Amino acid sequence: MKLKLFKNKPSVTEPKKKKSFAGEWGDAILFAVVAASLIRWGTVEAYTIPTPSMEKSLLVGDFLFVSKLHYGPRTPATPLQVPLTHQTIWGTDIPSYSDAIQLPSYRLPSFSEVKHNDVVVFNFPPEEQHPADLRTNYIKRAIGLAGDSLEIRDRQVYINGKPVAMPAQAQYKYYIKSDQRLSEKFLLDRGIRVNDVMLWKAGYVIDATPELAAQLKSLAFIKDVSLWEQKDAPGDVFPHLPSLNWNKDNFGPVYIPQKGASVAITSESLPFYQKAILGYEHNKDAIVKDGKLYIEGKEVKQYTFKQDYYFMMGDNRHNSLDSRYWGYVPEDHIVGKAVFIWMSSNEYGGLFDKIRWGRIFNTVE
Repeated sequence: MKLKLFKNKPSVTEPKKKKSFAGEWGDAILFAVVAASLIRWGTVEAYTIPTPSMEKSLLVGDFLFVSKLHYGPRTPATPLQVPLTHQTIWGTDIPSYSDAIQLPSYRLPSFSEVKHNDVVVFNFPPEEQHPADLRTNYIKRAIGLAGDSLEIRDRQVYINGKPVAMPAQAQYKYYIKSDQRLSEKFLLDRGIRVNDVMLWKAGYVIDATPELAAQLKSLAFIKDVSLWEQKDAPGDVFPHLPSLNWNKDNFGPVYIPQKGASVAITSESLPFYQKAILGYEHNKDAIVKDGKLYIEGKEVKQYTFKQDYYFMMGDNRHNSLDSRYWGYVPEDHIVGKAVFIWMSSNEYGGLFDKIRWGRIFNTVE
């Protein structure tokens, strides 16, 4: 059979339509949002310090970069979320996420573990109105690690029975009695946050390092500088048992749960672990009734933990809401490690001293 040959006709290619100005900008914005979201999720994220709980190590107005790589990024548990938001859409009270879909969260490989005295960003565990990965970000120092026994005696922290060094710039509350009024300039010149100063018994209560307290005591017009002995009410601190009579300066000992470790569950031990077992361990149908723990209808007399926990404290020891008040931080709430300050804004500064230039690019220790 003879094949008939056909000559190829030249193909006609329609010229590509050039994208409109709006289309090009749309593509660029989409790419930027996706890239920024991936960087924010998997590498580093910027945070700011809003409260004085870490002073003087970190100051209100410090802007930090927090590394997700150190402890490993977490896969999102709440995938339905507006990109580059946390709990609400910028400048509004409108929720930026839907919890209609909740996924198991996994941690990707890391090149470090949480170590003693690391400055750590984490999701605030007791905040039950948001999914775990969208709870408010807190920043504290990891004082106790999983498996540690922690105790505080007269403000000194002991880990496994041994005293640990205090952070270099840890603060406490001091009572100052003076025969003259302390001006705002006097306080600010010494790095004392005016917003946290209280009037008490014809004097002042301030947050200060022991070194600053000693300097103030040496001034002729200062009549007395002493630690402000304000005790917590019985039951104010974790695990909220008035019979223990613990407070922020005398606390424990407590055991910090470790993955794979088992503890006996008794009426005495249950208050120390109840919040973790019911709220953070992802147990189905776990309840406490009449001082006993039940999981899926069966009484549990020994419990094995599914993840590690940490004990976090602020360096401003008398002005910090931390693990002494609400207990352990579960491993799946850990966000990242604070690594360095990229900007610092002085809330009391004027036009020419608003930026704390000496803090920029300082590493977090």
